[in-house]
Amino acid sequence: MKKVIIVGAGISGMTAGICLQSSGFETEIYEKNPVPGGELSGWRRDGIYIDNCIDWLMCSKKGSTMNDLWYKIGMLEEGLKLYEKDKFFTYKGHGGEITYWRDKERTKKEMLQMAPEDKDAIEKFFENVVRAESMIVPTDKPMDKMGLRDFMKLGDFAKNIPAAQKAYKGLSLKDFANTFHNPVIRNSFLLMHPEETQVFSFIMSYATITSGSGHIPEGGSLAAALRIAKRYKDLGGKLNLNSPVKNVKLNGKTASGIILEDGTEVSADYVICATDANHTFTKLLPAEYMPKKLKKAFDDKEHFSVFSKFHAAFLIDCKTSLPEDTSFWESDGITVWDHEYKDVGVICYDYDPTVAPEGKTVIQMKLFQYADEVDKWFEIAKDREKYEAKKKEVAEKMIDIIAKRCPEAEGKIKVLDAWTPVSYAKNCNAYRGAYMAFVADKNTKTVTTPGVIKQLSNVFLAGQWLMGSGGLPPATAQGKYAAWRICRKEKVECK
Repeated sequence: MKKVIIVGAGISGMTAGICLQSSGFETEIYEKNPVPGGELSGWRRDGIYIDNCIDWLMCSKKGSTMNDLWYKIGMLEEGLKLYEKDKFFTYKGHGGEITYWRDKERTKKEMLQMAPEDKDAIEKFFENVVRAESMIVPTDKPMDKMGLRDFMKLGDFAKNIPAAQKAYKGLSLKDFANTFHNPVIRNSFLLMHPEETQVFSFIMSYATITSGSGHIPEGGSLAAALRIAKRYKDLGGKLNLNSPVKNVKLNGKTASGIILEDGTEVSADYVICATDANHTFTKLLPAEYMPKKLKKAFDDKEHFSVFSKFHAAFLIDCKTSLPEDTSFWESDGITVWDHEYKDVGVICYDYDPTVAPEGKTVIQMKLFQYADEVDKWFEIAKDREKYEAKKKEVAEKMIDIIAKRCPEAEGKIKVLDAWTPVSYAKNCNAYRGAYMAFVADKNTKTVTTPGVIKQLSNVFLAGQWLMGSGGLPPATAQGKYAAWRICRKEKVECK
């Protein structure tokens, strides 16, 4: 029985471990944190659960290979309650209100009534939402190993997704929004994704909901991570928490195992690096081993940017008029690092009784932070007192905004926690505090990197940085791909 060591107990690493255990390998996962999950995480403050990851889960509707993989690893399981979103989000501002309903025909009708002057742009948008509903994440084998027959099996995906991407080629989300005359619709497009990203990112996300997917598992991200960890251990996998890895031990063109931070050496036949890509090639492996496609993206900061967010979670000591799930509104404005945000929003967790205590409301507010703003968080974090003071300042501004939106909450809002790009770097080794991967600009193709290292025969990569802009489905798929590559070398079926 061949032994595989996996560095990182995020969803990628645990998926690789589950697939390999199911295929007859001995595996061990080494994770620096005291809990598994990586960025699929949550925590408690004052007894209240705070979720960090799942706003909606792609491929939560049965029928796709990705959904099958969700069930295989324990992200989903029979009997698990799912919150079925009836909308993507609601926005109220500029004298109007728009909701992106799961029922896209209802949304289309409301948009056309609101903005007949934008009829052509609205019609085109929904044509491409329909196309994007074909979006799937292949999981049977890595995409670089797929042949013509494999792609033919993808059916509508292979035809519709390129067409939807091409429909707005050369346009950023901000460019696209500015093609609409109606200010309500125009501003609504700039709320869920970075404004410089490609238009398809918004279309695909909305299509996830309209296609009948996008559910939210009860208990949120931490419960999901613990289910996946349990599935891995039940299959015989060994999960080592509080066990940071110093580096992969190399002997010429092969790895013999890993060295832990405490100096312990662990031998293995294969190693999977399932951590942040930058961390992998600045600590675990020599930088010159980084695949060329990945290095090009890291070096080309003009066309491949990163983003993060400032997050704050609040407990309100009453039920409020805030609708469940995600909503945005035009406000008096909040300024962070000279960036003024007029349109703000919250996620209200009233839909999940495991998150929202009876008679109270738990919400989160998030603000996009881009390159220069991200760097300022790292700079101020050098002085712990100033860093904490800045977090408190921003969170208190948020409280004022929320209280104006919900007068019934005045004097009843408490900050549970606030976290920044620095938090992601500290806890997850995240490159520049980015909780997702690269954002390719409007003129640049997204990068998909095979999870192999040409200089090493038995070391493989897994994680969201290898596929597009990242997220849970790509990260999970990459874990399966890494397992598939090892199974193929050993001539066994990857289960």
